[in-house]
Amino acid sequence: MNFPKRENFQASEKPLVIVGSKNPVKVACTESAFTEAFSSGFIVNGINAASQVSNQPKGDEETYLGARNRVINSKRTFPEADYWVGIEGGIGEDVHGMHAFAWVFIEHKSGLHGKAKTGTFYLPEAIADLIHSGMELGEADDKFFVQKNSKQNGGSVGILTRGAITRQTYYNQAIVLALIPFLNKELF
Repeated sequence: MNFPKRENFQASEKPLVIVGSKNPVKVACTESAFTEAFSSGFIVNGINAASQVSNQPKGDEETYLGARNRVINSKRTFPEADYWVGIEGGIGEDVHGMHAFAWVFIEHKSGLHGKAKTGTFYLPEAIADLIHSGMELGEADDKFFVQKNSKQNGGSVGILTRGAITRQTYYNQAIVLALIPFLNKELF
């Protein structure tokens, strides 16, 4: 997809937000969260930006790094934007089992950045076993729940909550939380 250059935008144009993924859920929740937080509209587009982490990030550090790398690589690819957003889902394990979560990293053209993490939820043992066998979470969900491309739809959270929380609403809150520095610039 070719995007217009920043200098071709009219002064009345809405701010441009680039999401470091073409996943339609990540693009839609970014647009929703930005509009919700700022009470105004944005132009939101997704691009393929490398996370430079494993296909199934494990732990906070690797998952956070994936979100941040998506921002860095989006900024390199499309420097004309006003904001860049990286969303990276990961898994972790503790004494209670395997859990899923995501990190969100947002940067503004001024250099100001924000970050937040979604809530966590524990995965069924059967899904954890598939991940231990080498599958990523989306692939494990598809296999176990006999679905196709669930990560571009409701994802694990949507499947396991029976749609009460969609992947979009799950990410939406974390994106708004990552926007706190932009909503309170005087504090950051």
